Amino acid sequence: MTSSQPLLLSSSCNPDLSSVDPQHPPLNIGPLSRICPTASSSSSLSSSNFDDAQSNSLDAKDNATLSVGDTDCYKKPLDDADSVVITETFQSADSQFFQHFQLECPLKERRRMVSWGKMEPQENTPTFEISGTSLLQDRVSKSQRIRRRSVQFEDNLSSEENPRLIYVNDPNKTNDKYEFTGNEVRTSKYTVITFLPKNLFIQFHRVAYLYFLAIAALNQLPPLAVFGRTVSLFPLLFVLCVTAFKDGYEDWRRHRSDRNENNREALVLQSGRFRMKKWKKIRAGEVVKLCANESIPSDMVLLATSDPSGIAYIQTINLDGESNLKTRYARQETASTVFEGHTISGLVKCEQPNRNIYEFTANMEFNGLRFPLSQSNIILRGCQLKNTEWVIGVVVYAGQETKAMLNSTASPSKRSRLETYMNRETLWLSVFLFVMCAVVALGMGLWLEQHRNELDTLPYYRKRYFTSGRYNGRTYKYYGLAMETFFSFLSSIIVFQIMIPISLYITMELVRLGQSYFMIEDKHMYDSRSDSRFQCRSLNINEDLGQIRYVFSDKTGTLTENKMQFQRASVYGKNYGSSSNITDDSMSEASISAGAAERGWKLKSEIIADAELVELLHKDLDGEERVAAHEFFLTLAACNTVIPILRRSLSSSCTMSDLHEDVGGIDYQGESPDEQALVAAASAYGYSLIERSSGHIVIDVNGEKLRLDVLGLHEFDSVRKRMSVVIRFPNNAVKVLVKGADTSMFSILAKQADEVDHRGNVAFNIKNATQSHLIEYASQGLRTLVIAARDLTAAEFDEWQHRYEEASTSLTERSTKLRQTAALIECNLSLLGATGIEDKLQDGVPETIESLRQAGIKVWVLTGDKQETAISIGLSCKLLTPDMQQVVINGNSEDECRCLLADAKSKYGVKLANCRNKDKKNKKNAEIDYLEIPDETRTISVSQLHAGKAVEMKSAPLALVVDGNSLVYILEKDLEPELFDLAIACKVVLCCRVAPLQKAGIVELIKSRTDDMTLAIGDGANDVSMIQMADVGVGICGQEGRQAVMASDFAMGQFQFLKRLLLVHGHWNYQRVGYLVLYNFYRNAVFVLMLFWYILYTAFSTTSALTDWSSMLYSVLYTSVPTIVVGILDKDLSHRTLLQYPKLYGAGHRQESYNMYLFWMTMIDTFWQSLVLFYIPVFIYKESSIDIWSMGSLWTITVVVLVNIHLAMDIQRWVLITHIATWGSVVITCICMVILDSVPIFPNYWTIYHLVMSATYWLTILLTTTIALLPRFLFKAIHQFYRPSDIQIAREAEILRKWPEQLRMPQRVAHASEHMGKWMKAGRRLLPRETYTQLKIKVLMCGDDETSLIVK
Repeated sequence: MTSSQPLLLSSSCNPDLSSVDPQHPPLNIGPLSRICPTASSSSSLSSSNFDDAQSNSLDAKDNATLSVGDTDCYKKPLDDADSVVITETFQSADSQFFQHFQLECPLKERRRMVSWGKMEPQENTPTFEISGTSLLQDRVSKSQRIRRRSVQFEDNLSSEENPRLIYVNDPNKTNDKYEFTGNEVRTSKYTVITFLPKNLFIQFHRVAYLYFLAIAALNQLPPLAVFGRTVSLFPLLFVLCVTAFKDGYEDWRRHRSDRNENNREALVLQSGRFRMKKWKKIRAGEVVKLCANESIPSDMVLLATSDPSGIAYIQTINLDGESNLKTRYARQETASTVFEGHTISGLVKCEQPNRNIYEFTANMEFNGLRFPLSQSNIILRGCQLKNTEWVIGVVVYAGQETKAMLNSTASPSKRSRLETYMNRETLWLSVFLFVMCAVVALGMGLWLEQHRNELDTLPYYRKRYFTSGRYNGRTYKYYGLAMETFFSFLSSIIVFQIMIPISLYITMELVRLGQSYFMIEDKHMYDSRSDSRFQCRSLNINEDLGQIRYVFSDKTGTLTENKMQFQRASVYGKNYGSSSNITDDSMSEASISAGAAERGWKLKSEIIADAELVELLHKDLDGEERVAAHEFFLTLAACNTVIPILRRSLSSSCTMSDLHEDVGGIDYQGESPDEQALVAAASAYGYSLIERSSGHIVIDVNGEKLRLDVLGLHEFDSVRKRMSVVIRFPNNAVKVLVKGADTSMFSILAKQADEVDHRGNVAFNIKNATQSHLIEYASQGLRTLVIAARDLTAAEFDEWQHRYEEASTSLTERSTKLRQTAALIECNLSLLGATGIEDKLQDGVPETIESLRQAGIKVWVLTGDKQETAISIGLSCKLLTPDMQQVVINGNSEDECRCLLADAKSKYGVKLANCRNKDKKNKKNAEIDYLEIPDETRTISVSQLHAGKAVEMKSAPLALVVDGNSLVYILEKDLEPELFDLAIACKVVLCCRVAPLQKAGIVELIKSRTDDMTLAIGDGANDVSMIQMADVGVGICGQEGRQAVMASDFAMGQFQFLKRLLLVHGHWNYQRVGYLVLYNFYRNAVFVLMLFWYILYTAFSTTSALTDWSSMLYSVLYTSVPTIVVGILDKDLSHRTLLQYPKLYGAGHRQESYNMYLFWMTMIDTFWQSLVLFYIPVFIYKESSIDIWSMGSLWTITVVVLVNIHLAMDIQRWVLITHIATWGSVVITCICMVILDSVPIFPNYWTIYHLVMSATYWLTILLTTTIALLPRFLFKAIHQFYRPSDIQIAREAEILRKWPEQLRMPQRVAHASEHMGKWMKAGRRLLPRETYTQLKIKVLMCGDDETSLIVK
């Protein structure tokens, strides 16, 4: 094992130093040296978040920082007359435990600290002191070495290009070149001066706006002034003003928020005293003092805190969304400085501003000392000070240069798939516009040529004026045949301009805004546990939610709760925690209560301890098994970055001796739920972490306090996949404690012979036993970690310390050097055991996955967990089913992966990509969206292929399991097509041990090779790349912060809400927006075609019978409101039906609401309606004396009535506001017509008053509307009766359920065969309509593999 000495020996005992190199005597670490102001050396440890290797956070930052400085007390012998013995009282970081210690230290010598650290979100900087004896022994050699390191450190610093120089308490000198920004922040886009030009510049990025601007500009030219010059600008100005008003209101809210933020106040050191100063006036270099619960105004390097050890606790929820407290440290060189009433000076050399909130590289010169700074020494703007009375810091980054502001970027803009298709149809409308304009121009040219000799006498085209006055006899501006034809073409474009619907853009924005409001207010997507509502962070892709084909999901925190609970342990090759080991509840409760009585700690979470393991820990034995058990739980308690928070009980005594007995309990704050679970488990077994301070930790071992000096820490990173801590025990033994993923741990274990069980002579191998336990834990869905440790000799420790100091002070490739340093001690480890942590499934996950599968959506899980764990979770959440055949791809080389993929494809009959492209019908099948695989080619597994077995199995869906190691070779080589072919042939894909970039690579694999819509959902920072890569990104407001939420398009509290988001809101949004686009095309095209027929009827003159205002208000006011209301509120089916029959979601896959067929049918219908709209009034009033403006008024009213009744025919859900909007728009049109016809200066003055008095007028409107809509009505009725869609059938079923029982069609029962398709085709022809409807509804309710039809 790692040590032959018991771990709980007193510091007074004589350690066995036989293994220590005599040339390198052991360093005697004093227990509480941080209270000595003149000690020789100290070490500061920076702690941060550790995510276990199976977690999703495989992209954890692995950069680390460490700092080293000289030790001045080396220059003077320790037996100097100034050295005395001082007795001081130690108070812990939590100010709740007091002890008395004696420590020798020189009084007059100031010390320089050795700082061990790593740049991670949560940083602890413990310190330790080297006793005078050890320093005297090592003084000469180490002083020389440290001098060399100091020189090397300065060289590293000098190599830093253009460092930022911050002069402490001297902002004028700091900013003498005016190169730093002030602390005023501005999140707004505009100012009063820049709003108009900048907003217009942004809006005119839309090509359509440029098109309408060109139209308005053409209308300003005299030869082309078809409409009034002012009126022609109205539609564009209206759209621009509405958008500008919306942008201006949003920016005003930002200005208001900025103003409140900038006018907050903080204490700033001015003329030797701290005085209040507004945040916006704080400058880099100033010293700021903050009190408890105050927000941090800028990025500051800590100089001092209220805690004697320099610890400060901050909450970063506003920065990264994590609510757990994190520790930051003031350097001991500055912690004891008195700032008020004294002159303070110093210099901070730091890196230039950057976005990395987990990294900070700098050094500081203070009072003649030079020492490095790391992430553990900086507090960032936006965080809050917690559990600390006050802190003092110097500003290094201010205002827009703070890391919080540099990270305040919006999510990447995404574009709706339907909007892309809409642009395709817009191109067709542009072709129609060009053709119509060409026809008019060509007709104009032919007409002018035919009437060349009559141009002097014909109206509009005479060459001379025949009027009295000064214009009499003057030549009319006739530009010739060619130019008149060209001008006619341009004039036609102006007349037909709304063929390209400018109002569609603003209408879609308003509709999406309304849809988002109802999604946010949906009470069924409110998570009461996290008090989080649904969030719409992107308004551009609401309709894409109705066309999702692939869902890529993270596991931990997305499918599971990410609330870990310790369940199983393998210690020294023996399994604990199974049901057989827990005899009964009374024994467990008794053992836990006994341990609790000894130490007085109470945990929030209840952990059932294994009785046999508790008994082993309490045995008075020195055997290998007990020592291993002790080291096992010590590693759980020590190898972490968790912060203990002590809770006092009401009966707490004020005496120091009884304080620990009256503590109400202990809570653990950590960034990783895995670490919290492991530390809580150690506490439940009697190893309670009760204090974490600068350089040491205190563990309560069954009532006895054990103080361990922390000498260094190697954080978890995605390369090593493990974490290690170097500690010194009271007996001077130095050990390295390591925990990590099994894949990374077993390769660094020491080779050892089989051990012998102390209970008998049965030989067993600890490694093999532990591996079997890990497989068992993983099969139960537990997250696993391997625990190991080993002793370090003085020579090994000295070499590691030397390399560690050099790596941590390097300003280049620091993370790489630290990984190489960790390899020195993370080797030849002794295996202690393994842990199994349970991460329970969230509520409703199995049901959600099953509903998505029935909806034709493939769910792929991409996780960092090991294969067995992922498969177990897949089975429990019904992603995998027992009848599925698992195809496992575990390759260790490119050739092996190629072979595995080829064998699987050939054995399972997977088609090649080019063959699949020829067979497009597979992609159009919404109910079975995976490739068909011949029944006779299915086998049990890939492993049997290599074994030469060919056991034929019955037809069953495939499940592909791929590990991250294989993906390295597949995604980076030319194997992507092979993986793609196999993956889409499988019903389920499970990727294990994947890194964040591999997650994005899998999403890109589908996006680049199919036209299917993808959705990625996750909760952690390691899911951000996947979320941003997918067409739709969904973030979970979970336990791993808000990085995923900040990068997502939509955010919600639980995975189960995805079912309602897609099946209900996604379906509604797609159906609404699809119809909205088609209706806008129809609405504008029917109006334009009516004008086109009129121009053809009036000798291609490009004149209009409608007034300029009627033409402009048609799409802006007359017909826009009903479109918006229907786009927001219309529902083709109720949410209950959509959730009950998930297969209805397939309508989005088949693009039933918007496709080329519907577009062309709409255009054909539009063509017919425009003909009727124009020619029936012309035919009726042909023999009358009605003027052209009266006809224009008639056409205006008729077209508004026509398009609104057309809309009413398609509305599925009538509510009061729908009636008001639809029929109110007709009323508003009539009112506007009355107003316009009442203005004497308009040419249509008083025409409406004559028309309404005639019965012919009303009959014409009725007849025109009826004839125009009759073909559409007949087509809809015939199609719905003989070829109904699933949506129509489900709607009929909804209506039937509302009828009285006696009116319903009686059910007729029968059992159908497996050939459902034949039954359905025959049913359309042979069955009565009502029976077929019920049959189809039953089919929609069935699963993929089972059909239960009801027919008689």
